[in-house]
Amino acid sequence: MTVMQNTEANEGASTSKRKSEHIRICLQENVAGEGIDTGLESLRFRHNALPEIAFEDILLDTEWLGRRMRTPLLVSSMTGGTSEAGAINRRLAEAAEHRGWAIGLGSMRAAIEQEELAASFYIRDLAPSVPVIANLGAVQLNYGFGVEACRRAVDIAEADALVLHLNSMQEVFQPEGNTDFRGLLPKIEEVCRALEVPVGIKEVGWGVDADTAAALASVGAAFIDVAGAGGTSWSQVEKYRQNDPMRRLAAEAFAGWGIPTAQSIQEVKSRLPHMLVVASGGLQHGVDAAKSIALGADIAGFGRALLPRAAEGETKVSVDQLNEQFERIEFELRAAMFGIGAASVAELKHTNRLIPVR
Repeated sequence: MTVMQNTEANEGASTSKRKSEHIRICLQENVAGEGIDTGLESLRFRHNALPEIAFEDILLDTEWLGRRMRTPLLVSSMTGGTSEAGAINRRLAEAAEHRGWAIGLGSMRAAIEQEELAASFYIRDLAPSVPVIANLGAVQLNYGFGVEACRRAVDIAEADALVLHLNSMQEVFQPEGNTDFRGLLPKIEEVCRALEVPVGIKEVGWGVDADTAAALASVGAAFIDVAGAGGTSWSQVEKYRQNDPMRRLAAEAFAGWGIPTAQSIQEVKSRLPHMLVVASGGLQHGVDAAKSIALGADIAGFGRALLPRAAEGETKVSVDQLNEQFERIEFELRAAMFGIGAASVAELKHTNRLIPVR
């Protein structure tokens, strides 16, 4: 093994170990942001007592990235890079295919660094008809990754799109974090221009503001996943991995950091009304999805809310439970639409019945 191969293997092993720790922490520890919520809690639908539609006629189908989808719902990027993560991804993929959800993969850095980990990100055999989104950290464009690494991630997953995630605050608190975010915009543009699939941008839980969204749109970003504050806080996740007492304590100060999901959706759509927007960050049920779409999002993503069932030990039980959870979220979304008289996703997006809680 050459020195370079040995270095890549060590980096891959380190990344894989980190992914296992992330799963355990998200399942066992309190990693929700504190003192901040999604902003969706401060909004409610004005009930329509006479909706003038039949519940069974409500349609959830939509179009996203040029693809017809049976629902405007997404399994948000979560994990990969370990055998446990691979099993989680495959359970989620099976449920996503059954219910017609798009599915995002966790960061595929481990698969680029260590080829044998690529299988944990391959789900296309279980999800042949739904959009699959590959994923790499944008900051890795400053640490040796380029267009070919991005193309390799897409090829490994046989993906319909790539998302480059932005996680600056996580990297600051991560023991092995990469914190050089200088000059990324032109490198993101190079990837957007070169890849054969759409390239989107995703935060990981602190939201995207209007100015950042506009800058990303100007270099070719096809969609923006706002991943706002109010759900999982990755500074709190990394706090549990920190051996440095100072940084562990400092992480507590950032438990309430970020732009709430609702605010981020509104900011991005106000500046960029034609940008495709994914709403994620703390969504728990179909009413949250309905509110997000009414604010202007095109699809709504669910992450840690799905993880406990996806991580269950027995595959069939896990998939059955995930199918039930997906079905419940869809039912809640339809019920919310029925309650305001919206018969389609397009009508939900243009409703005037979402109002502030007084």
